[in-house]
Amino acid sequence: MNRRAFLRGAGLGAAALCLGGRAAAALPSDRREVAITMDDFNVFDTPYLSAPDRNRRILNALAGHRLKAAMFVAAKFVEAEPNMRLLREWGERGHVVANHTFSHPWYPGKSFDEFSRDVLRAEEVLKAVPGYRKWFRFPFLKEGATPEQRDRMRAFLRERGYRNGHVTIDASDWYVDQRLRERLKKEPKADTAPYRDFYLSHIAERARYYDGLARRALGRPVKHTLLIHHNVLNGLFLGDLLRMFEREGWKLIDADDAYKDPVFEREPKIAPAGESLVWALAKESGKFEGELRYPGEDGEYEKARMDALGL
Repeated sequence: MNRRAFLRGAGLGAAALCLGGRAAAALPSDRREVAITMDDFNVFDTPYLSAPDRNRRILNALAGHRLKAAMFVAAKFVEAEPNMRLLREWGERGHVVANHTFSHPWYPGKSFDEFSRDVLRAEEVLKAVPGYRKWFRFPFLKEGATPEQRDRMRAFLRERGYRNGHVTIDASDWYVDQRLRERLKKEPKADTAPYRDFYLSHIAERARYYDGLARRALGRPVKHTLLIHHNVLNGLFLGDLLRMFEREGWKLIDADDAYKDPVFEREPKIAPAGESLVWALAKESGKFEGELRYPGEDGEYEKARMDALGL
């Protein structure tokens, strides 16, 4: 789903309040660390790389780097037992399985009661899955249109024992995947290498941007969480992505390790709330008004470049 399409329909803008939060022990200034977190678990079959195939390839890419990721699951995708079996493999291999709502709703367009019921419905589906933790991620990274909506969900999550599965490095892998699948539908034997190259370049650029923004806004590096999706793109190229990070000097870390960084305890007081946590903290500071686009990431930002490359 296109993030900007939602925002245009709602007529939302971004507003900043004040910077707050606790200080943290700094990582060495030259350290760059990143964990893999994935969203949705939409294991639909495609003519190219079936759901079981891409699930296996994603898990094997992580295993090849001895990494434990976090999978934030929209539970509607795993009500069918064959899909639930694929999800169980994640917990059985030691990865975190977490709550991404049941139906993947856009919170600013829902009442608090509707949205919180959707969270609890997902919990009922997921709580028996190996590796399940009470970590929660908002669909589209949208945490509320108003301070009241934002704060009601924050209180609800605390009361239910959830932590917010914040993202620090946001990106548009879902859009690259959409374009790749459209090409393969038309041309099953199309060369996928240009999509791989665009994807790796896109993630590398976004990772550098958010790492630099964290250092400028917070005065220190953070342990990053990258948002990507369980899709054909990552079934094909997750291994390449992990090797790219290593070539660029990043240390790959487990999701559990990343979320120990005190930055993930911060609750930026902005409305609309959400986006990358680094983006939100920079917005809250009021120091980056000429730089921060809204939403932080969207397929529309990548469209012209992909069009120019014929992708």
